[in-house]
Amino acid sequence: MDPVAPAISVEHLVCGYDERIILRDVSFNVGAGEIFFVVGGSGCGKSTLLRHLIGLNRPLSGTIRFSGQPFTEADPEVRRRMLRSFGVLYQSAALWSSLTVRENVALPLQEHSGLGPREINDLVALKLAQVGLTGFADFYPAELSGGMKKRAGIARALAMDPSIVFFDEPGAGLDPVTAREIDALILRIREDFGTTCVVVSHELDSIFRLGDRLIMLDRAESGIIAQGAPEQLRETSQDPRVTAFLRREPPPGRGKSSASPRGVLGR
Repeated sequence: MDPVAPAISVEHLVCGYDERIILRDVSFNVGAGEIFFVVGGSGCGKSTLLRHLIGLNRPLSGTIRFSGQPFTEADPEVRRRMLRSFGVLYQSAALWSSLTVRENVALPLQEHSGLGPREINDLVALKLAQVGLTGFADFYPAELSGGMKKRAGIARALAMDPSIVFFDEPGAGLDPVTAREIDALILRIREDFGTTCVVVSHELDSIFRLGDRLIMLDRAESGIIAQGAPEQLRETSQDPRVTAFLRREPPPGRGKSSASPRGVLGR
């Protein structure tokens, strides 16, 4: 892989399902070691973009490269090898309910590493320690809190020492304190291992706490309407859709109501 190439390079990507286009002409780069956010309102295509980046769907056109190596056009074996170089935290953590935390984290190691049981157990213990779950290896997902499930999902995502980790709404369903703890964990992963982190989120606290850069998707435009550092976009963007999102203001055209004093309750 090219050491000077962006960790992720997306060029003129068109994403959709059958003949329905969700995103068109999407282009952006993610630098190695960045914490990069994909943001936007509901239905803007965040999850669609993520599914294409992690190989669950093939784009209608355009290219995705990891460290300069083509992903979309690669043959199946090359794609499988590239897929092993990154991890994914799904929104619900996606743990197997019938397996213990230890067994969940061990799965990618058993499938892809070629290591023996003792080595896998040692690595699982290390990954659980890294996410603060030492002592919980033999718990089942149903016995964990929401934040602990996220931590277990992160441990599994880190099992193969990936260079890139994708996080799908890591703070979803968590209380503010726990969400902040997950943010701190993501930051530590980047600082300790140089991991490139791509975070799909609409949580402004996380965006401004962690984000080096972001892209903002818009449903009406079917693509990107802003790219840059979160603070800079909040202060200098001339697009009211961007400032409304980043400042928690009413969207354009939804200012103060002009309804009669009876309002909705009077109807």
